[in-house]
Amino acid sequence: MKLAGYVQIFVIVCLMLWPGQARAVRLKIATISPDGSFWMQKMREGAETVRRKTAGRVRIKFYPGGVMGDDRAVLKKMRIGQLHGGAIVAGSLSALFPDNQIYGLPLKFRSFEEVDYVRETIDPMIVRGLDEAGLVAFGLAEGGFAYIMSDVPVRTVGDLKRRKVWVPDNDPTLLEGVRAFDITPVPLSISDVRAGLQTGLINTVATSPIGAVALQWHTQVEYITDMPLLYIYAVLIVDKKAFAKISPEDQPVVREIMGGVFREIDRQNRLDNVKALEALKKQGLRFIRPSDQEMAEWRRRAAEVPKRLIRSGRFSQQMVDLLEDRLRAFRSE
Repeated sequence: MKLAGYVQIFVIVCLMLWPGQARAVRLKIATISPDGSFWMQKMREGAETVRRKTAGRVRIKFYPGGVMGDDRAVLKKMRIGQLHGGAIVAGSLSALFPDNQIYGLPLKFRSFEEVDYVRETIDPMIVRGLDEAGLVAFGLAEGGFAYIMSDVPVRTVGDLKRRKVWVPDNDPTLLEGVRAFDITPVPLSISDVRAGLQTGLINTVATSPIGAVALQWHTQVEYITDMPLLYIYAVLIVDKKAFAKISPEDQPVVREIMGGVFREIDRQNRLDNVKALEALKKQGLRFIRPSDQEMAEWRRRAAEVPKRLIRSGRFSQQMVDLLEDRLRAFRSE
């Protein structure tokens, strides 16, 4: 073989063994967040920063707008390796780490200040729990307080019992919780909710203002019950096995950048929820406030939910006790 041939083979082998090439990783992440939304803008900015900071060794490709299916489909594709991660709502992970739904207990929080105080303690525990379930989480992003939205006024628990109420079909914890209100809900994937509202399959949802606007559910309802029912959040996760393929030197870079992105989304979502709530008022949706007597019944029913979830094994007594302890501490201060 001529010298030029040996040189060519040597160059090819060197390129194959060069650490930067051998360790190159491409993460495929899906979400129902619409393309062009603030979420997607920030996550793509983060992905570009990751690519630049790792000299192309780590690349992130996003599939927005639900093109890979709902959260359940995303998790299934993660299990078979078709996807590596997703930006999904917390309830979708209930089967993997039930306690991650602790913020979704109804009528627990009275203000965002309470939420912030509790999250300082419990957020890291949720991240650790997801890690033990085989998922790398880059932090939690606030979805906001969910409000009951319907085509007729819903003031009382009795009003709600007469409605066709949607619950996510991949959230067994929430499904168990609503039974404390004697409701027979209609489970649907998030992607089917708008069609369900249009056809009358359902007529009542509970979601945050930005969720209602982003998914256009607000066009199918007329009333909002002015009562923050529960707190929702989303999380950006990547399968631990896929993340482990990133070099040890690049892993902290990815964690820092994407963690920073989700903290920014977390902050912005609170501002956007306030704006979205005002926008819903301006668009003519009518806000219904339960009386003190009616609120007492809501709270009585809500107090039964943690007990049911502990008995069914959906929540641990330890996590519920910790939430209650943090709330008492805040209110005493």
